[in-house]
Amino acid sequence: MEPTFIPIAMFAMIAAIVIVPTWLKSKERRDMQATLRASIDKGQALPPEVIDALTRQTVKPPATAVRDLRMGVILLALSLGIGVTFSVIAYTFGETEAWGFGAFAAIPGAVGLAFIILSAFNKNRG
Repeated sequence: MEPTFIPIAMFAMIAAIVIVPTWLKSKERRDMQATLRASIDKGQALPPEVIDALTRQTVKPPATAVRDLRMGVILLALSLGIGVTFSVIAYTFGETEAWGFGAFAAIPGAVGLAFIILSAFNKNRG
């Protein structure tokens, strides 16, 4: 296997994790719109529950302290997992370059720490 395949596969996986859910959500919206168009074309009235459900999906709820804390803990756990993974690779295989890649774990760790600090200052306890 080519050594360049590993970073390409890693970035392809990250792209797939971002693109696939977005595509599936847009497909779901298109299907819902097609269903609504078909019912309107047939002359059927839309129930108020359907209209309420459609408008409720577009309104984003405000950030709460609990949500900030949860996101911070998840990002810190991700950071710890990345750091441990690269440390094990460096220790097991003697790959000194793995220590450098493990430093990337500081990015989600710093963002997670920021979310935890924000949760302490957020007035909306929710």
